[in-house]
Amino acid sequence: MLRPRIIPCLLIKNNGLVKTTNFKDPKYVGDPINAVRIFNEKEVDELVVLDIEATKNQTKPNYQLIKNLAYECRMPLCYGGGVQTVDHFTEIISLGVEKVAICTSAIENNNLVKDAANAVGSQSIVVCLDLKETLVSNRYVLFTHSGKRKTDIDPIEFCKKILQQGAGEIVLNFIDRDGTMKGYQHEFIREVKDIINIPLTVLGGAGSYKDISSLFSAFGVVGAAAGSLFVFKGKYRAVLISYPNHYDKEEIVRKGNSDKQNFN
Repeated sequence: MLRPRIIPCLLIKNNGLVKTTNFKDPKYVGDPINAVRIFNEKEVDELVVLDIEATKNQTKPNYQLIKNLAYECRMPLCYGGGVQTVDHFTEIISLGVEKVAICTSAIENNNLVKDAANAVGSQSIVVCLDLKETLVSNRYVLFTHSGKRKTDIDPIEFCKKILQQGAGEIVLNFIDRDGTMKGYQHEFIREVKDIINIPLTVLGGAGSYKDISSLFSAFGVVGAAAGSLFVFKGKYRAVLISYPNHYDKEEIVRKGNSDKQNFN
């Protein structure tokens, strides 16, 4: 049975753990393996690890790093970055990773989602949409190559397409909210949630546990992913790996459910 998930998202650059703001200015925050070990102790629901340089630099996935991450990880792991072929999917899954995320390659290769789903199963296929709001039309547009290239693809129609092709999960990653800790963007989430019947995860903007409760309240069973919230502490953004304890996590979900009932 699906339940709301609270998901740390770790960004990798040159094998190091970094954090960005609006997909820019990556700040080194530590060793990803050490972060995984800490999250193991905190019993997180799921972990997402994204190599933000691989696709941009046209390099294949770093299998040794992925193997090391999967070996240490004691929770479901989703990896993304540099995945361009079905062979990449099968190799990553063979290393012990539960889910593989793609963005650019899902757009540039029309058959990749379908072929990968046939090879490893839809439950392992995650498609991430990097989104940015346009000032002209106040609509969201889809970007590739870690937010470097703008497309003319309608995000809603793209969601419908990958759903038909066998995607098992969609991640909405809001570029303008990345690292800002100003809260999730709700309006566009509703548009996507209304047309899909697969798990949905939202990334970009979480600055407090209240933001996560508000997301659960508004949309029910979704994944609340965050980066800065779980690696920074205080107004000076000191590096400190954190995650809600069991009691706090249950309270976040309960508060979300309570607010949803009151709203309805």
